[in-house]
Amino acid sequence: MPSNRLVQQIAFIVEIDKLKQILRQTLLTNASRQENSAEHSWHIALMAIVLAEYAPAGVNLLHAVKLLLLHDLVEIDAGDTFCYDLSGNQSKAGRELAAADRLFGLLPPDQGTELRSLWEEFEAQVTPEAKFAVALDRLQPILNNQQTGGASWKKHGIRADQVLWRMQPVQEGAPELWPLVEQIVADCVAAGYLQQAPQAESVST
Repeated sequence: MPSNRLVQQIAFIVEIDKLKQILRQTLLTNASRQENSAEHSWHIALMAIVLAEYAPAGVNLLHAVKLLLLHDLVEIDAGDTFCYDLSGNQSKAGRELAAADRLFGLLPPDQGTELRSLWEEFEAQVTPEAKFAVALDRLQPILNNQQTGGASWKKHGIRADQVLWRMQPVQEGAPELWPLVEQIVADCVAAGYLQQAPQAESVST
């Protein structure tokens, strides 16, 4: 008979397969369908490996990859909240905390504590690894939007200033990649994939 520890570990492994059912607003690069959260997590974990040379000095790559693979597990219960959905984001933290309690609680206590601490580290965005991980998490959707002609941006009427605001963590977590972000946004505006920021109203004197 398997040990209780192994039973708990297998239960967690089976449960996290549900992340493949959580759809995101971002489309695959061929625009054939929405990506799911498991695909997103895999994509940015691999991005960390490929773009490791742009991480700030001292970043532990394996640790960053762990953060990226774990960060969206709570969406199994909480769902994926669209980053520009102001209403949905008001309840996001509470929903995700409850999800973390349940999901990491499936594991043996030592592993549950370890993995939950990694999830909390990503959310806090304090360590160099978390900042680098968050930067990649923000970068991936704009790459996909660029490839799909701004599909999710157009669907929701997103403007260039909103995207640049959303991308701010890249400046701190992977500053060498910030010029790429600015170039992508400028190119997407020029191509009509992304709306220009509204012009400030002139003040008559």
